[in-house]
Amino acid sequence: MATFLYRLGRASFQRRWAVLLIWAGVLVAALTGMVVLQQPTSATFSIPGTPAQQTMDLLQERFPRAGAGASARVVFSQPGGNRLDGDAAVRAVNSLKGAPQVASVATLAANADGTVAFTQVTFTVPAEQLSRSARQSLDDVVKFARADGLIAEVGGDAVAPAGHAPWGEAAGIIVAALVLLATFGSLVAAGLPLLTAMIGVALGFAGIGIATRFTDLSGTTSTLASMLGLAVAIDYALFIVSRYRGELAAGREPQEAAGRAVGTAGNAVVFAGLTVVIALAGLAVAGIPFLTQMGVAAAGTVAVAVVIALTLLPALIGFAGRRITPARVRDPFDRPPLGVRWVRLISRKPAVAVVACVLGLGVVAIPAYDLRLGLPTDGTAADDTSPRRAYDLLADGFGPGYNGPLTVVTVPGVSLGPVVGVGLAMPAATNEAGDTSIVTVIPETGPDDPATEDLVHRLRALPGVLGVTGTTAVNMDVSDKLAAALLPYLALIVGLAFILLTLVFRSLLVPLKATLGFLLSVAATFGALVAVFQWGWQAFVLGITQTGPIISFLPILLIGIVFGLAMDYQVFLVTRMREDFVHGAPARQAVVFGFGHGARVVTAAALIMMSVFFGFMLGPEAIIKSIGFALGVAILFDAVVVRMTLVPAVMLLLGPSAWWLPRWLDRLLPDVDVEGAKLAQRLDTPPRHDHAEPGLTDDEKAEEPVTA
Repeated sequence: MATFLYRLGRASFQRRWAVLLIWAGVLVAALTGMVVLQQPTSATFSIPGTPAQQTMDLLQERFPRAGAGASARVVFSQPGGNRLDGDAAVRAVNSLKGAPQVASVATLAANADGTVAFTQVTFTVPAEQLSRSARQSLDDVVKFARADGLIAEVGGDAVAPAGHAPWGEAAGIIVAALVLLATFGSLVAAGLPLLTAMIGVALGFAGIGIATRFTDLSGTTSTLASMLGLAVAIDYALFIVSRYRGELAAGREPQEAAGRAVGTAGNAVVFAGLTVVIALAGLAVAGIPFLTQMGVAAAGTVAVAVVIALTLLPALIGFAGRRITPARVRDPFDRPPLGVRWVRLISRKPAVAVVACVLGLGVVAIPAYDLRLGLPTDGTAADDTSPRRAYDLLADGFGPGYNGPLTVVTVPGVSLGPVVGVGLAMPAATNEAGDTSIVTVIPETGPDDPATEDLVHRLRALPGVLGVTGTTAVNMDVSDKLAAALLPYLALIVGLAFILLTLVFRSLLVPLKATLGFLLSVAATFGALVAVFQWGWQAFVLGITQTGPIISFLPILLIGIVFGLAMDYQVFLVTRMREDFVHGAPARQAVVFGFGHGARVVTAAALIMMSVFFGFMLGPEAIIKSIGFALGVAILFDAVVVRMTLVPAVMLLLGPSAWWLPRWLDRLLPDVDVEGAKLAQRLDTPPRHDHAEPGLTDDEKAEEPVTA
C-alpha cells in the first residue's frame, strides 16, 4: 500500500494540471446534479415495524380516508392575556378551507378562560410532499390573524423546517485557519487543507442533494456530513502537508517529498479514514433506516476527503512547491518543544497520570447513569421560532398534554377516560365496517415527560386496544429501538477497534489500551451531555433554553464517529512511536520521540476538530447544538486526556512489553506497514533516528536499544 501511495503522490504532483481539471469537472458535475435533482428533506423520524408504525399501518387499512398526511396546529391568543376575539380567529381559520392539499380543518377550540384557541389542520400528503403553496397557506393564516390584532403561531410537522445557518461552519473554518497558520507559519501551507476540505464538503453536500431525488433523507443528514467531512478533511490534509514539509527539510526534492509524504502519512490517512467509514457505515447494523442514511452519507463524505487528500492535495502541493515552507525552517528538536516537555513531565510519574485521567473521566461520566433518550419536539425548538411559541401558548392555555395527543385504535365501546394519566378522551370515531374506533387521548403530561411514556404502555396493555400511535408514541418507539441497538453496536465497534489496531500495531496491549481509552472518553461525553442538555447545568451559557431527553440517535451516532476519530489520533500518534521502536530506539525513548514528533500535529488536528464541532453550536437548532457539543467534548476528552496524556503514560509504564505479540499470531497477521518502514527500505533511505538528539535527557540517551 505504501509503495502504491508513494507512486500516486508522485504522479499527482507531476500531472497536477490534469488532476486539477479532473477534480474541477467532478465538482461542476456534482453541483449541477444537485441543482437539477435536489428534493426537500424530511424533518420526521420513523422506523418500520415499531408498535406505533404498525398502528399507523392498521389505520391506513381500516380508515383509508384518514391517510398519513402532515398536520399543523394554529394557535391564537390576544395580546395582554385578554379574552380572545373569536370572530377574528374564525375568519383566519376559514382562510385555510380550500387551501392546496388541505384535507380537513378542525373546529376552533378555546380554553375555559377564552384566552387561547387552536385548530388542527390535516393535509392530504406527508410533510416532505407538501407544495410551496400549501405551506404558504399556513403563513397566510398567521398574517390574517395578526392583521386583526391577534397573536398567531403555527407548529407541527407541516411547518417548513428552519434553514441551517452557516455561522457555525464559518466560525469553525476561521478558527481552523488560525490554528493551521500557527502550526505551519505559512499562508500557503495553511490554505491548502482548508481549500481541499471545502472542495470535499461541497462534493459530499452535492452527493446528498442528488440522493434526495431517490430517497427521503433527514435534514440533519447533510449537516452531519458537512460537520464531520470538514473536520476530517482538514486533519488528513494537515498530516500530509506536515510530512511533506518534513521531507523538504530533510533535503528531498519537492516531487520526491510529495511521494514520500503520501506514501507514509497518506498510508495512515487511508487506515484512519477506513476506520471512520467502517464505523459510520456500520450504523446499518442497527436496522434503523434514517440512521443508516445518516451514517452512509457521512461515510461517503469522509471517503471523498481521503481520496482528495491522496490525489488533489499532492497536485496542489505541486503548484505551491517550496512556498509551502516558511523562510526559516527549524528542526522541532532544536530545543525541547512543548510535546517533549509534556511527555517528559508525564514520564516522572506515569502511574499518577494514569490514575488522574481515569478518575477524572470517571467523575465526568457519572451523570450518564440518568441518560434518557427522546426525539425533538416543537418544545425544543429555538425560542424565537413560531413552532416553539405555538407549543408554549398551547401548553399554557390548555395544558402540556395538548402538545402530544395520542391516537388510540380500539374495538368499539372501549372506555379510556378512567385510565390514569388521561386528561381527556375525545369521542370515538368508528369506521364504516363498525369493527374499529379511533380515540384521541390528551395526556395530563407533556410529550417529553416520562409519565406520558408510562401512559402509552398502560394504554397498549388494555383489553380491546389495538394500538397507540401519534408523534409522542412514534418518538418513544424510535428511542426504544435506538436504545436497544446501542450496546450491540458498541460491542461491534469495540471488537472492530481491537482487531484493526492489532493488525496495525502488531501488539495486543496497545489495542487494549486504545479501546479502554475510547470507552472512557465516550462515557465521559455521555455524562457531559446529560449534565448540560438534560439537567441544564450551565445550559444558559450555551444558549440552551429548554432541557429534556438526549436526542435518541445521538449516542449511537456519537459512538461511531468518536471511534473513528479516536483511531485517527491513535494511529497518527502511536505509529511514530512504533516507527522509532522498530528501528532500534529504546522503548522509553521511542515514546518520547514518537510523541514529540506527533504531538504538535495531533494537537492542531484536535483543536481544528473542536473548533469545527463547537462552531455548530452557534446555530439555533437544538439537534445541531447537541451534536456539535457532543462531538466537540468527545474530541476534548479523547484527544487531550486520553491520547495526549493517558496513552504516553501507559506506554511508558509498559515499556517494551507494549509491543508484545505471540509469534504464532505475528505469523498469521498481514503486515500493513502503516508507518511506511518497507517503503523507506525499498527507497534505500531508511528514516534517520539519532538517539542523542537535543531535547532528550541523559537517562533517555543512555538507554540500551531494544529490538522489536
